[in-house]
Amino acid sequence: MTGQHPKGLRRSAWSRLRWWRFRLFQRHRHDRPVLETVAGRPILVLPSVLNPVLFETGRFLAETLVEEDPSGFGKPEGSGPVLIPPGATVLDMGTGTGIAAVFAADRATRVVAVDINPQAVRCARINALLNRVDDRVQVLHGDLFAPVQDERFDVVLFNPPYFVGEPRTDFERALRSGDLGERFAAGLAGHLAPGGRLLLLLSTDGDESGWLAALRANGFDHQVVAQRDLRSEVLTIHRIARHG
Repeated sequence: MTGQHPKGLRRSAWSRLRWWRFRLFQRHRHDRPVLETVAGRPILVLPSVLNPVLFETGRFLAETLVEEDPSGFGKPEGSGPVLIPPGATVLDMGTGTGIAAVFAADRATRVVAVDINPQAVRCARINALLNRVDDRVQVLHGDLFAPVQDERFDVVLFNPPYFVGEPRTDFERALRSGDLGERFAAGLAGHLAPGGRLLLLLSTDGDESGWLAALRANGFDHQVVAQRDLRSEVLTIHRIARHG
């Protein structure tokens, strides 16, 4: 019998350690309102909303949005590369606390944030107010692209639920899904402006290959923009664009 690769064993051990640390020392931070700070900005986390600091993914995406993009995507003439081109319109899918929408609003003229969890919608609206970007951030309740209908955007952001399975609570909607990847990939083209891009955050802990396969099947290519190794998993932000 072939043994597991040592690197895989280390990741598995770190993953178990991280899970028990969450259960023993951090779980209570999901049971009550908590004020986190990311890159100097206040982010309120309400109960039933995924904490972007404890689970790392939201913080990673937000911090990446304010860093230079080594791939050169969205580089305006005569300036450094950026992920959100100045003046862009942005759709933040599955916004959660609204952390990505808040950071995207630094450069975007308009950000629409969508979430199926009513508590997340409330949370994101509060964070837009807290960070004084409520004039540029609109938060809508609904499933995937339903709230934006025929609208198109220059940039779509998505930090999706990674794990396969039906969620049992509003909180688990941020962790598990059934056919979400296929439905999202099928609807994406209809909501991208010409030359538009998707920035998709995936994890080795989830069905990363399944998400990318669904996008390829719908005519999209992907390129790695940024990665963060958490020892227990690797987070990757992919830049997704139409073939050609």
